[in-house]
Amino acid sequence: MTRKISRRKAFALGGGVLAGAFAGTGTASAATPWFRLPVITANIGRTNLGARDAAIDAVRNADDRARPLVCFQEISEGDSGEERMIDHYFGPLYTKAFLRHTTSFRIPICVGRPWIVVSSRTQRAHGGIPGVTPSRWFNEVVVRHESYPAVEFAVLNTHYIANAFNGDQRADLRDEWWLMRDIHRARARAHHSAGRLVIWGADTNRPDFGTASDLSAEKKAFGTGIDRLHWLPGNGSVQITLNDTKIINMNVDGHDARMGIFHVRAV
Repeated sequence: MTRKISRRKAFALGGGVLAGAFAGTGTASAATPWFRLPVITANIGRTNLGARDAAIDAVRNADDRARPLVCFQEISEGDSGEERMIDHYFGPLYTKAFLRHTTSFRIPICVGRPWIVVSSRTQRAHGGIPGVTPSRWFNEVVVRHESYPAVEFAVLNTHYIANAFNGDQRADLRDEWWLMRDIHRARARAHHSAGRLVIWGADTNRPDFGTASDLSAEKKAFGTGIDRLHWLPGNGSVQITLNDTKIINMNVDGHDARMGIFHVRAV
């Protein structure tokens, strides 16, 4: 006898469970339900500081069916108050990884229930350059569904140096850009080699950015622009589909947030 799951029960399980919407026929009995997973990359700039509160609100409420997982960039980079704004809109059901880290606070990752952070890691890419850039870091977390621990994946977030491959096109800044790219490649491949699905968001500051991993399996939710959202499948134990994309207007500077609506499950 097949037991049906109500819409109310599906959402109570967290993240917008779609028990059969994508599974089709012949699905292995060991497979988990599909879970709706909105992922956003959002650079909160500094041109119009009065617009930041509304921008962070728009990011948090960009999806009305599941709590978005957000890779922020440029937080408290020459301004203040953004930690409080993120705390306000991303409440107690969120883990705000790195938000108040002593060094890598500029690129926090917000992870909402039913997803929980099971490990985190930060790595320095390069030091600051006066009048050009603060020091740059690379943040990552491994997250897992609180009720279905087999659904696990890595989330990577970073912010590359500007004006190396965009803007002023300064060749003297390209060593720093490539230092970040080397870390990005190594960390994406490390999780991939461990069999883990990788999802990453970043301000790459390079419009023609290819892939982080140099692997053909890496896919792009958005193929143009400097704000990117990519994913790299693991060993197949966690499946992922991209079902929709959305641009979120923030009106702070030239950046708009980018969201991918993914669905994930373990098999």
